[in-house]
Amino acid sequence: MDDKNGSSATVSEDDTNIEVTSLMASLQKIFNSRLFRFAMKRVETPRKLEHIVGVYAGILEARGIREKTISYLLQKAMSKSASRFGFAEESLKEALKDPYTRKAIANILMGIAKFGITRPQKLCAPFMIVWNFTKQCNLRCRHCYANAGPHPAPDELTLSEKLEVLRQLDEAGVAAISFSGGEPLVNKDFWNVAKRAAEMGFYISVATNGTLITRDVAKRLKETGVRYVEVSIDSPNPEEHDEFRGIPRAWKRSIEGIRNAKKEGLSVGIAMTVTRANHRQLPEMMELARNLNADRLIAFNFVPTGRGKEIIEMDLSPDEREAVLSYLYEELTAGKMQVFSTAPMYAIVSLKNIDKGGKLTPTHFAELSVPDEYLSAGFALGEFLGGCGAGRIYCSIEHNGDIQPCVFLPIKVGNVLRDGFLNVWYNNEILHELRDRDHYACSHCEYRYICGGCRARAYAYYGNVSAPDPSCVFNRDLWNELTEEVEASE
Repeated sequence: MDDKNGSSATVSEDDTNIEVTSLMASLQKIFNSRLFRFAMKRVETPRKLEHIVGVYAGILEARGIREKTISYLLQKAMSKSASRFGFAEESLKEALKDPYTRKAIANILMGIAKFGITRPQKLCAPFMIVWNFTKQCNLRCRHCYANAGPHPAPDELTLSEKLEVLRQLDEAGVAAISFSGGEPLVNKDFWNVAKRAAEMGFYISVATNGTLITRDVAKRLKETGVRYVEVSIDSPNPEEHDEFRGIPRAWKRSIEGIRNAKKEGLSVGIAMTVTRANHRQLPEMMELARNLNADRLIAFNFVPTGRGKEIIEMDLSPDEREAVLSYLYEELTAGKMQVFSTAPMYAIVSLKNIDKGGKLTPTHFAELSVPDEYLSAGFALGEFLGGCGAGRIYCSIEHNGDIQPCVFLPIKVGNVLRDGFLNVWYNNEILHELRDRDHYACSHCEYRYICGGCRARAYAYYGNVSAPDPSCVFNRDLWNELTEEVEASE
C-alpha cells in the first residue's frame, strides 16, 4: 500500500487495467444485455426471482412459461460467467440449494437488471442487515458505538413491530441478518424473531459478547437456526479485556461461551477491535483463536463514535493500520484460519501481496483462492463488491426501527415502520451519496472502487460521509494534521 501507483505483485498496472476492462465488458455482455435485463424486470418481486434461481439450480419446478424462459436465460448467463471467471457452475448450483444463497443471487441479479453493471455494484436491497436489536447490555465497553446500558431503551420496538421489520426485509430481498446490540441475547424477543427469520430463509448470525452462551443457550441457538456466532474478545489477557469491557470475569465467561458454541456445532468467529492498546497482541490473539478452534478472526476497525469518542487517542495511525493489515494477510495466506478486517483497505493489501498465496479478499468479509490466470478477475470482483459497504451492500437498523448506513455511522436516514424500508433504500440522498465513488474524497484514487475508505471514520473525524478517511496511508498528511490538532487542544 505504500506505493499509490502500484498494483498486483504479479500483474502490471497496464495489464491489470486492460484485463479488468475486458472482464467488465464481458459481464456487461452476459448480464447487461437488453434481453436479460428485460426478462429480469418482468419478475415483480425478489421472492419470485428466488424461486426462478431455484429452478435454474434444479431444485424447484417452474410455475409457467415465463419462469421457464427466465430460468433458461439465467442458465446461459451463468454458464458464460462461470467460464469467464473460472468457477464450476455445478458448485454454484449445489450452493443454491441453500435458500440464503438464492436470496443473495436474486438480490445481485435484480440489482443488475435495475442499474446495469456498476462499479461498485448497486443492489436493489442490502445484502446484509446488522440489526441493533436492543440497547440493553450486561457489559459496559469503553468503545461501545451504541452507548448501551443495563436497561432497554423506552422506544424499543414491540414484538409485533419487530416482526413487521422482518416482513419488510424479506419482501425487499435481504439475504442475511446479523443480530447485534447492545447484547441481543438479553432481549426477551430475540428468540422469537430469530427463529422466524431462519424459517424465512435468512442467514442468521449473532454478534455477542459471549458471556451468556451457556451450553443450553448454545444448543438453543443451533435449534433456532443461528448459523454463526461472533464473540468480541479484545485481548488475550483476561485483565486487559475485563478492564476494556467494564465487568470482572467477562473474558473467562466469553471464552466459555466460545467453547460452548463450538461444542454445539456453531460456526464461531472472534471479533477484536484493534487499537493502540492491543494491536501488538494480534499474534497472541491468533494463537488463542486457534486454540479455541475458532473459524475466523475479524480485526474490527476502531471508529471513534459513541463512547469511542472518549478514547480517540487509542486510534491507530495509517502506518500502524497498514502493518496490522499486512500481518493479517500473512495469517490468511498461511491457511490455518479465515482472517478478515473491517478496514476496507484490506482488499488493497491482498491485491498487492496476492502472489504470496493466491488469496484475495475482494472485500473485507470474503476470501477467494485465485489461480494466477484469474488474478485480473479478482480485481474486477473487488471493484464489483466495492470495499466499504455502508449504505451499499449493508446497512443497520436500530432498536427503534431507525435506519443508518452503518452501525458506526450515526446518521438516521429513515425509519422502517414510518417510512418503509425500500422507500428509504431507494430514495435517501445520503445513501445515494455513499454509492457514488466518483464524487467524494477518494474519487482520484485508483483503488476507489475496491476500497473507498471507511465512510464511518470519515464522518467521525470530519462530520461528512464524503470526506477523506484519515486511516489510509495515502492520507498521512491529513492524519498528521489531526494529530497536531489533538495535541494542541490538550
